[in-house]
Amino acid sequence: MQITAAVVHEPGGAFQLESVSLEGPRPGEVLVKIAAVGLCHTDLAARQGHLPFPSPGVFGHEGAGTVVAVGKGVTRVSEGDAVVLTFNSCGGCGPCAAKAPAYCQGFRPLNLGGRRVGDGSSALSLDGRPVGAHFFGQSSFATHAVADERTVVKVGSGIDPVVAAPLGCGVQTGAGAVLNSMDCRPGASLLVLGGGSVGLSAVLAAGVRSLSTVIVVDPLPQRRDLALRLGATHALDPADGPLVEQVRGVLAEGVDYAFDTTGNVDVLEAGLASLAQRGTLGVVGVPSDPKAVLPVSLLGLQRVGATVRGIVEGDSDPETFIPELVALHAEGRLPFDRLITTRPFAEVNEAVSAQARGEGVKFVLTLPV
Repeated sequence: MQITAAVVHEPGGAFQLESVSLEGPRPGEVLVKIAAVGLCHTDLAARQGHLPFPSPGVFGHEGAGTVVAVGKGVTRVSEGDAVVLTFNSCGGCGPCAAKAPAYCQGFRPLNLGGRRVGDGSSALSLDGRPVGAHFFGQSSFATHAVADERTVVKVGSGIDPVVAAPLGCGVQTGAGAVLNSMDCRPGASLLVLGGGSVGLSAVLAAGVRSLSTVIVVDPLPQRRDLALRLGATHALDPADGPLVEQVRGVLAEGVDYAFDTTGNVDVLEAGLASLAQRGTLGVVGVPSDPKAVLPVSLLGLQRVGATVRGIVEGDSDPETFIPELVALHAEGRLPFDRLITTRPFAEVNEAVSAQARGEGVKFVLTLPV
C-alpha cells in the first residue's frame, strides 16, 4: 500500500513528507493506522545521526492508533483494537524472561537496526529501494506503521490517541523511573534534573507515590511554573547559583533520589553531590561525549552508600505497565495530558523548532482518523 511518511534522507536533514510503499504485516506483525505520534528527543537524536540508523529512514516511536490488519500468529491484538506502540524486544532472552524487556539483549538491532532482524528486509520502500524502518519496532512518523507484535499494547477506546501516544516512551520512562527503576519510597525526597516530558512525568509519578519533597531544576521559567502546578514543591533556576547549594538550601541533608534527564555531565555531577547518605541517582539522559565520566570520589566517604542507576524506558514491561498508567490517568492521579501540545503531522518540522524554543513540553503530531 502507499502511505505518507516523514522521511529523512541524510543525517541532520529535515523531515520530508513523501509517498512510500508499505508492505502488509508478516507473521508476528501488526498493521496500525496512526492517529497520533509523540515527538521524542530520541527521534531527533537519531535524525541527527547520534544514534546509528540507515538513511533514508523513517523515525517515530510513540505511535497510537487502530489495528487494521494482523499477521499470522498474532494473539495480543485484533483488527479494530485501539493500541499504543512502544519499544521492541525479543521476548526470549534472560531479561525478557524476567519481565525486564527494556534491557533485552537484542535491544539495539531490534530498535535501531532499521531492518527486520530475521532477514534484513524493510517494510518500507521508496522508488523500489529499501527505506530505514522498524525504528523501535514501528517507524510511526507515518499514516500507517507495520509494528512487531511485542511493540503493540492494547489500551481500549476510552483514551484519546493524542493522550495515549506519549505512553510509548516519554511518560513511561519518567513515571517508570519513580515507580519502577528507583522504586521511590513514600515520604522520600526527589530531585528532578530537567523539566521536559520525561522529568515532568517523574514529577507526576512522585505524586502517585506520595513523595514529601520534589525539587525540579530547569532554566525555562515556564517549565518551572508548570512543575509547581503539577505537584513539585520547589522549582530551581540553575542560573541562581551553584545547584548543590540550592538543593541543600531546601534539604540540608540532601535528597533521597535524584533523576537526571539532561545528559549534561556537570548536572549529573551536581545531582550526585546533592544526594543524602545512601541516596540514589537515576540516569536516563545520555551525555553526547562517549568518554564522559563522573568522579568516583563522590561515591566515597562524601556519599556513603550512594547508588548510580542507569534507566532504560523506566524499567517498563509495557504489556502491564502502560495499562497501569492508563488507569492512573483515568483516575486523575497521573494527568500527563497537561504536558501535551498538538500540531498536525504535516507540521512536523515546525513542531521540532517549537520544541527547541521551549514552546511546549510534549508535542504530539495528529493525523486524520
